[in-house]
Amino acid sequence: MMERVRIVEVGPRDGLQNEKQVVPAATKLALIERLAVAGLRDIEVTSFVSPKWVPQMADQAEVMRGLRRHPGVNYPVLTPNLKGFEAALAEGATEVAVFASASESFSQKNINCSIAESIDRFVPVFEAASRASVKVRGYVSCVVACPYEGPTAPAKVADVALRLRELGCYEVSLGDTIGAGTPGSVLRMLEAVAARVSVEHLAGHYHDTYGMAVANVHASYRFGLRAFDSSVAGLGGCPYAKGATGNVATEDLIYLLHGIGAETGVDLEALVDCGAWISSAIGRPSQSRVARALLARRAAAEEKQSC
Repeated sequence: MMERVRIVEVGPRDGLQNEKQVVPAATKLALIERLAVAGLRDIEVTSFVSPKWVPQMADQAEVMRGLRRHPGVNYPVLTPNLKGFEAALAEGATEVAVFASASESFSQKNINCSIAESIDRFVPVFEAASRASVKVRGYVSCVVACPYEGPTAPAKVADVALRLRELGCYEVSLGDTIGAGTPGSVLRMLEAVAARVSVEHLAGHYHDTYGMAVANVHASYRFGLRAFDSSVAGLGGCPYAKGATGNVATEDLIYLLHGIGAETGVDLEALVDCGAWISSAIGRPSQSRVARALLARRAAAEEKQSC
């Protein structure tokens, strides 16, 4: 029996939020639609943060109102505080995500407060979400290393993950924000976290700065994780982690998972087309090695047929 793996596509939010050029809401909505048609069933669509801090997400309400909601597709949004949650709820959000760090320095640089203070801010969000029957997912950043502090102690990651789970997160996504992880460091982190939070409530979120993201996904899959975040065409990065590249490309992740016999429900060819389309739309090359290889092979086959 094939193992089912859940993919959380974060391209429309995490992937686009740091683009310097303004990406129109119509383009974001077209991307979300193409992702859903390709078979993605969890698509993080926007973030209810202040436009002052993340100008790219200023069209959050327009995006939510323009969604063509497919049956069986979830459209989670990021909500950093109660104000953001209330705005998201007003626009029909049925799942939200909250974000904490395993690094004190990163927390201060990112949201200007300590880890404990950031988590305390989420308490009203969890209470409001419970009343509204809205699911909450948690993100933990810098689970392997921090751009300011260096390596992160696995026990710190476990502390934050457990706290988010205790507050009510149905799943905690573990983020290698600067992409410094290797299978060895990722497994040491997972061992510490899994000792306190069950593996079925954990997801992997790996950036590809050092080219290790796919290897880290494979190691995490063998460890027992069955949920992973990814970004089509490898879009993304982190404004507080200089040089950090995007999440693992969804195309590369799907190619890996299908290659080891896992089931994702995603049509890889349709996904490659989607990645090529959004890359062209924003004027940057795809970071997916799989997409580049498949598109080159397709072009070669078409050229051969035309001869």
